[in-house]
Amino acid sequence: MPLAFHKMHANGDDFVVIDARYTPNPITSELARRLGDRHRGIGFNQLAVLLACDDAAARLIFWNADGSPLDVCGSATRGAADWLMRESCLRSITLRTERGLLTCQRTATDTISVSMGEPMFDWADIPLAHELDSATLPLAGDPAACSMGNPHCTYFVDDLSEIDIAILGPSIETNPLFPRKTNVHFVQIINRQRIRLRIWERGGGIPLGSGSCSCGAAVNGIRRGLLDDTVEVECDGGIVTVQWNRSGPVILTGPVETIFSGTIPQQP
Repeated sequence: MPLAFHKMHANGDDFVVIDARYTPNPITSELARRLGDRHRGIGFNQLAVLLACDDAAARLIFWNADGSPLDVCGSATRGAADWLMRESCLRSITLRTERGLLTCQRTATDTISVSMGEPMFDWADIPLAHELDSATLPLAGDPAACSMGNPHCTYFVDDLSEIDIAILGPSIETNPLFPRKTNVHFVQIINRQRIRLRIWERGGGIPLGSGSCSCGAAVNGIRRGLLDDTVEVECDGGIVTVQWNRSGPVILTGPVETIFSGTIPQQP
């Protein structure tokens, strides 16, 4: 039976949404990996699968392009919310993820806003390999760590153009301090309301953007006192806004767009 999908992006951070609310979930780790192959599959940074849910419009599960699962994806959550709100002619819905129930809204400018849950800072929640202060990690460059449902490690640098993301990113991602690996951020602060962000994504390489990484980078800057509680995050592909008042959930707002929809044959 053919597998229907929607290919979408958020400032170039591309993802695929598959609706399995009314059918058995077809996605396995191997199938996610094959679909994520940019040469032999559809190609994406993340895959979001919509499942039936009793207490929300849908339950979302996520996969990286290498076939590894993840608990949350800010871009794909916004994309799924956009698709479901258009389907139901609503401007607000709730989705269930491993982060719990996330409220999603369409703004007056047609961007999508998602309450991404509260950030976590305890070493065991990120997780880190042993107990320490996540605000200042014992690594060269003095990074900070947090979790938005997935681990984030943030470096604040003077000049992003001097950072070789492809060299530094993989070594930090796999550092023994991060038993589940980590997303890696390199942040140049423009002013207290705006940052420039480049990313090495756990299981994905260098993306044009990332919703959860934008949240993690802004949160680590806010908790260090470097940023105000509303921050424009400029990634390679465009800008999102992150709001966090040092307590409660992080609010992520940005555009999403459907690129195309299609079907592919399900292979054994």
